[in-house]
Amino acid sequence: MIPLPQVSQVAQTIQLALAPVFLLAGIGAFLNVCVSRLARIIDRARSVEAAILSSRGKEHDRMVSEIRVLDRRMSVVNSAIFLSVASACAVCLVVILLFAGNLFDAHLGTPIAVLFSLAMLLQAGGFATFIQEIRLASQIIHIRNEVLYHKADAEEADAAIDALP
Repeated sequence: MIPLPQVSQVAQTIQLALAPVFLLAGIGAFLNVCVSRLARIIDRARSVEAAILSSRGKEHDRMVSEIRVLDRRMSVVNSAIFLSVASACAVCLVVILLFAGNLFDAHLGTPIAVLFSLAMLLQAGGFATFIQEIRLASQIIHIRNEVLYHKADAEEADAAIDALP
């Protein structure tokens, strides 16, 4: 028969498990950011897809270039999400092993340390991948020179001036 742990042992295990549980909350917040970015990328890709078929010339080339970057961003964000979820799973296993070690009086220090280290490596990979996505996003966010330095026709400018009170 398995000896039942004392309440104090369970309380101590819960205290040990609190740090990984807070880590899970942080990973969850990061996942929320990643999923929000993915949704925005998908929305933008759908709007570009709708406009790309009716565009011609330089505008068409610009849209094709943008949709290629959006496709790459989707892949990169998916990788960041995968790495973060894998990290969260490893943290969950750490908590499970903490309780299992206490309940069965097993010496699981090495597997717990290895899993926690793996969780940190996976999350670091998720953060690095997220930085890559941000860099990709910043490449296509720049406002084109033809928009920045666009000058209205003289007639339109005169009409705008005449319309002022």
